[in-house]
Amino acid sequence: MKRTIRNMLLTLCAISMMAGLSWADTLKVGVQAPITGSYANEGQGIENGVRLMAEQINAKGGVMGKQIEVIACDDQGTAMAAAICAKDLVNKGVSMVVGSYTSTCAEAAQKTYFKAGVLQTSDGTADSLTEHGYWTFLRNSFPNSAEAAFAASYMVNVKKYQRIAVISDFSSYAAGLAEATVAEIKKAGGNVVTYAKIKAGAQNFTPVLTNIKSKKPDVIFFAGYYSDGGQLRSQQKALKINADFIGGDANDNPDFVKLAGSNAEGAFIINVPSPDVLPYPIAKTFIADYQKKFGSMPPSIWGLMNIDGMRAIIHAMEHNQSFDTKKAADYLHNMDKPLDGITGQISFAADGNRKGGAYVVKRITADGSYSNEYAQ
Repeated sequence: MKRTIRNMLLTLCAISMMAGLSWADTLKVGVQAPITGSYANEGQGIENGVRLMAEQINAKGGVMGKQIEVIACDDQGTAMAAAICAKDLVNKGVSMVVGSYTSTCAEAAQKTYFKAGVLQTSDGTADSLTEHGYWTFLRNSFPNSAEAAFAASYMVNVKKYQRIAVISDFSSYAAGLAEATVAEIKKAGGNVVTYAKIKAGAQNFTPVLTNIKSKKPDVIFFAGYYSDGGQLRSQQKALKINADFIGGDANDNPDFVKLAGSNAEGAFIINVPSPDVLPYPIAKTFIADYQKKFGSMPPSIWGLMNIDGMRAIIHAMEHNQSFDTKKAADYLHNMDKPLDGITGQISFAADGNRKGGAYVVKRITADGSYSNEYAQ
């Protein structure tokens, strides 16, 4: 009996060792994204893009002999689920995490990744994301402060709006962008007639818009997400509020047009240039591969920026010939030469912010496509 138990224990140990070797032979890449919920369109695009990039890298031999294993966690676009995802992904042994889509979710997970030494790359634009001093965090987009300065200059100096209304929700991203834009408008000598906040996902924004109508704005600048932006634009038109509508970068998603319907026509969106109009061969190739695999374009530039963040971390590991995440972070914070990316050249400042940040204004046409209105 004792011998049988001993043999069973030896067998279990052997299995455990084999499992450990298998576990160590892969580079685990986590995806933390809103795969379900209000921002599912973006979250699924991030997961799809990461899996496609991993598949392509694996087909070429992987990363220094290791195959990439992608582990996804659905944070549903909420801070609570994001915190749970962070613990789950760390427990599963990931070296890096791509995500999340929203600043609120990215920030809710940051400390857990920092304590575990797990690198995190996110398109979250809230300035606070790089103010905690976490060496593990790398922003693959550009901060709210850069967009706010561009948006304010465009509204005050280019369009010369005399009465500007600003709307945001209560999220870190939206409130941060709105507050920074209000400050920049005032700095430029512009006039903010009102700054209002909505509850994300409320669907009925008539009370807020009715109050804004009484202010007689020339333009409404919305700093929230596309899932509310499309409905705001539609309800604005229904209330006959005769003002231009400008959406911040998180409105740059096909679902904005779907939600606004025919009322989307004439609305403006501010964002960085989309990869399909940039002269980067890697962008054209990856987008074509994405379309072939998933039967559609990537939902927006955000998923592609996340892919670039993932590529940058892998590039750092290969440059160092090491999977040490601290060494990778040190290299990325002090890159002597930018990496060519899907969304342009990639390099990071010492605080983890991506360098650069050109913006454009796009106008939505009758057929739902974009026409370039203004570039920085």
